[in-house]
Amino acid sequence: MIEIEHLTKRYGDTIVVDDVSFQVKEGTVTAIVGTSGAGKSTLLRMINRLVEPTSGRVLIDGEDTRSIPEDQLRHRIGYVIQGYGLFPHRNVAANIATVPRLLGWDRKRIAARVSELLELFQLDPVEFSTKFPHELSGGEQQRVGVARALAARPALLLMDEPFGALDAVIRAKAQDELLAIQRRLGTTILLVTHDMNEAFHLGDRIAVMDEARLVQHAAPAELLMRPADPFVEQLVGTAERPFRLLALTKVRDALEPGSAEGEPITLSDTLHDALSQLMWTGRDALPVADASGALVGRVSVSGILDHGRRFA
Repeated sequence: MIEIEHLTKRYGDTIVVDDVSFQVKEGTVTAIVGTSGAGKSTLLRMINRLVEPTSGRVLIDGEDTRSIPEDQLRHRIGYVIQGYGLFPHRNVAANIATVPRLLGWDRKRIAARVSELLELFQLDPVEFSTKFPHELSGGEQQRVGVARALAARPALLLMDEPFGALDAVIRAKAQDELLAIQRRLGTTILLVTHDMNEAFHLGDRIAVMDEARLVQHAAPAELLMRPADPFVEQLVGTAERPFRLLALTKVRDALEPGSAEGEPITLSDTLHDALSQLMWTGRDALPVADASGALVGRVSVSGILDHGRRFA
């Protein structure tokens, strides 16, 4: 869906983004990570032309973004920043309606879309439509910010540290909500984060930047198993590698024959989830069920640890 070709941004003699190229497939989540000042946010802002590239180009569905008027481009691309950027003098409904109103939608259509999105994000339209941003919790503001970005049904959503202001518990819930919405709508997402755990949790692909350059763009498991250089290896964390790989590996990959007592887990759960459940319940093994609920085998602590040792 997105092709970034030799994208470069200079401010005088300072190179902020240096000859970056990669592609993003439709319906996927790409996390952009790296140290502070690596050029992550500038790269993101060049996609919707909030920052104009010095050289290179961005293609969306094969169309050069330079050929699209800026306002039209930004109406087609959702954009969420840390702090959510909600208009403090507008209530929730008016915030969500911002882009549809600019696009000339009629009032009935806007009202229906606002209600649809509030329900999608589990915010009661009757209760929340008339609230103002200062009356919302951080998690509620985050949901409204994403709802506003999705209001005009953009196929592409850009997110710049969207969860940075949330505490750990709300942050984890917000990440899971985003994934659920993304899977339901099929939205393509590019997300800047400084948190590697967040990148591994959300990203189908991870783009690692260092000193303005793209040093690796790969699936999470490839990043862990084959880091491109010492910087990437340090960033992903050698000590955490087995645990992160367990979080990327499904129960089906460590399925054993036999049975076990307890509440079944599913083939699509991760080995990290399975190990956590085993430790929580104090069991050595748990039954495994398929999507229909039929028992198909078991997973054990020893089997998971053996699987994890292969990555150590």
